[in-house]
Amino acid sequence: MSETDNVNQHYLLDSWAILTLLNKENPAAARVEELLRLASDGQIQLTLSVINLGELLYIFGRKHSPSAADKLLSYLKQLPIHILSANEDRVLAAARFKMTHTISYAHAFAAASAIELQAILVTGDPELLSLAQELELEALKREA
Repeated sequence: MSETDNVNQHYLLDSWAILTLLNKENPAAARVEELLRLASDGQIQLTLSVINLGELLYIFGRKHSPSAADKLLSYLKQLPIHILSANEDRVLAAARFKMTHTISYAHAFAAASAIELQAILVTGDPELLSLAQELELEALKREA
């Protein structure tokens, strides 16, 4: 039995989704908060790849400080989000995805992981939203 067998829906967050939460950029942040509540209640499975976690930390650490990035990591580890490892199969799937798409490697990893997990990729990143024909996406928006 897999870890998601008892969960109705699986969502994979990318770094864009988490950053909107941290920056309180609504309506995207409100939707991520809702997903966190649902995951906390056991109604959905939420996942973030370790590659996107690393991306979040370097973005946040550059903007703020390395110690702020360490605090962010501690905060994220308390959330009801499963951190998806970067095993060989996932790394190679992401590499194959990147071979045929003009997207960053972190985005390729998120997309390949969403396909593997049969999860809805939650993002507002235009680069990922352009893949709507290839995987299931939930498009987040933030006010202009």
